Amino acid sequence: MATDERDILELFKDELDFIEKGGYGRSVRRPWQSKSTFQDSLSCINYGYPYHAHPCNECHLLDFVSSEHRTEEVPCHFIPLNTDGETIEDLEMQENQAKLEREVTNWLRARIKQIEDERTEHANVLAGERD
Repeated sequence: MATDERDILELFKDELDFIEKGGYGRSVRRPWQSKSTFQDSLSCINYGYPYHAHPCNECHLLDFVSSEHRTEEVPCHFIPLNTDGETIEDLEMQENQAKLEREVTNWLRARIKQIEDERTEHANVLAGERD
């Protein structure tokens, strides 16, 4: 379980917004540089640090990584994103940025909906206990 105290729902919403606004793409305002999905965004617990201040096992994203990949250098790149089990690592090797972003945004939308539904259900249970 992650020790990251940030709200995972807000992180995923911010990540989705980041991608939809071209966060990993090219920009006319700055030279193109390779970006790493999740690792180069606010979703990463180490975003903005020139070194890894926190181990990946403190990050929320690790909760979505299978046990056999949790010791990878960038474990969040091994989150299964679709029904074929493709991961960021797999999709980056295909060198198809559009497909990668499409799969990540679909995965984020599904996780956001799941978390919102779980929170609504939890709130309804608590409301029922108060009645």
